[in-house]
Parts: sequence; C-alpha cells; structure tokens
Amino acid sequence: MKFAISVNMTRTDPSQDIRRVAEHAVDLIRMAEQGGFECAYAQEHHTIEFAVAPNPFMILTHWAARTSRIRLGTATVVAPYWHPIRLAGESALCDVFSDGRLELGIARGAYQWEFDRLAGGMQQQIGVAYMKELLPAVKALWAGDYTHNGEFWKFPHSSSVPKPVQKPHPPIWVAARDPGTYDWAIKSGANIMATPLSRPPAEVKILADKFNQALADNPGIPRPRFLMLRSGYVYENADDWRRPIEAAIVDGRRFENLFQTNGKVINGFADPVDLSTVSNPEAYNPEKLHESLLFGTPEQVVEKLRLYEENGVDVFCLGVNTGLSWAEKKRSLELFIERVMPHFTEETRRPIAAAARA
Repeated sequence: MKFAISVNMTRTDPSQDIRRVAEHAVDLIRMAEQGGFECAYAQEHHTIEFAVAPNPFMILTHWAARTSRIRLGTATVVAPYWHPIRLAGESALCDVFSDGRLELGIARGAYQWEFDRLAGGMQQQIGVAYMKELLPAVKALWAGDYTHNGEFWKFPHSSSVPKPVQKPHPPIWVAARDPGTYDWAIKSGANIMATPLSRPPAEVKILADKFNQALADNPGIPRPRFLMLRSGYVYENADDWRRPIEAAIVDGRRFENLFQTNGKVINGFADPVDLSTVSNPEAYNPEKLHESLLFGTPEQVVEKLRLYEENGVDVFCLGVNTGLSWAEKKRSLELFIERVMPHFTEETRRPIAAAARA
C-alpha cells in the first residue's frame, strides 16, 4: 500500500496570515516528499476559509516549484464549475509546469453552500451528470481537435492548448460513493478515490465491496488503482487523544454547515453548527469518532491501516486538516513517516508474508 497526503490551506479566524498558512502547507508537502509519500493532493473550494483553494492547479503549480519528485493531484476539481476547454487547458498546463507529475481527480462536488453560488443553486447530487459529460470531453480535447454537442456544453472544433506532457494523458481519478459512479469510472478507464468520511470502520469494507463489484461487472477491463482518504493524526501517548478529536469535531461541525447550509458563514468563515441540527449527531461521539478516524499512537494507527490494506486499498491518502496548530500537525506527520509507514514497505511486508506461508 502506497501513501498520499491531502493538505488544505485553512484559516479559522482572520488573525491568521494566509501567507504563513500557505508556507506551512508547502512545508508539509516537502516533508511528505522526503518521507516517501507518492502524491500530494489539493482540493477545490470557493468563498470559504475552511479550505482556501479557488484553483487547485495554481496550488499544485506552487507546490511543483518547491518539490521535485512527489506527484501532484487534484482531490478534486468540481465538474459543474468547469468548462471542458478550460479544464483541459489548465490541467495540461499544470502537467507541463510540474514536468509530468499531475494526477487529475474529478468529482461531482459536495458543499451545497458552493453550489448555491457557483451552480445556480442546483442540488449537488446532480453534479454527477456534469462529471460524466465533462471527463470524456477533456480527454478528447487533450487528443486533438474535437467538437462537442452535449447536454451542458456545446462548442465547435477545439483542442487543448497546451497538451499534457504525460501520454496519452495524466492519470485520471474519479471520486465515487454510489455503485453507478464506480461502474462508470471503471468503464472510463479511471482510477477510484473514495472516503469513509467520519463513518465507522465498517464503511471501509462497504466502499471496497462497491469497488470489487464494479470490477466483477466489467471483466476484461484492467484493474484501476483504488485510493481511500481518511483524516489522520498521530500522537505519542495514548492519553493524548481527546484534544485532536475535539478539534476534528469542530471541523466536522463546519463541514455540516457547508454541506447542509444549516449555519452561518460570515466573511468566508463557517460557524460550527450545533450537533443537534445534523442528520447523525451520534457520528460525533468522541469515542466513536476516535475509533473511526485514523487517530492514535503509531501502533494504533498501524493497526487501523491494516483494515485498508486488507480491503485492497492501493493508496491511503492521509488528510491532515484537523484544526490543530502547525507544530502539532508537523509532529504528527513526522510520527507517521518515522513509525507508521515503515510497516507497509516491501521490505517489511515480505518477512510477514513468508511467515504466513510457513
């Protein structure tokens, strides 16, 4: 199992200098590169300080100039916000600037708050139809002149300028939760990215079962890669779990605000909503949340990661966006690199496999 990292530039109050926040994000990406992470992911979000990311390709280009090996991905671009020509050109230019390191992740979108402002108020679930029209158009534009006459976009013959460095194009990832999206992504030759969010550990197997069913329904298509993202935080002492979990709960209450639009957002800052207003308040029980998220001592995190490995996850993506200090996030990543990742290298796994055969 390989490892990726997802880093947001997040501000929780106006006193935080966005330039420092951006510097800290770069520092984490550099640490991840040195520590052996395969890819670093940036999101797309608009009008919210919860994730400062109005153009993920600009963020990735910034990271590309400050790194040399780590691959750089979008997790994800939101399909209804993009015109195919614009997405083809901007993603290809990012691939050029990163010397062929781009991984293009695409999704229908999640935050209704943003859909109310960028997509005419349509329900975010409808975004999947845009994604299914957008992706094949982008691939065709990367290949050369192409005319499009679809439901959402129409344009005469056009071509992506520039073309991507990677041939035939950068790896494509589709964010999926429902079986239909898994099936469509695999038919489209895309890799799959999924997240259990804050749901119990059993959700990992549920998502993996959807992936495996889609594979079984599409015999003859090469198996794509399967990525799973989960928020994580590593600490040295088992008794230190409550503070990071409390921070994660506050983050979750902000997420609920933006997802359900059931709270206030003032000058870009989303208020944490009262848990009595969310659809499943029990999900924010501290003990249950600690069990679900990748939070724990190095030994506990290694044990939790076995579940992902056993369910065929090719890439585990570590989300580091808890509302903790820079020093705490840095120490957590150090512990993950030094005391968690070595348990999943080929050199470590080979003796385990040999012992199992014996």
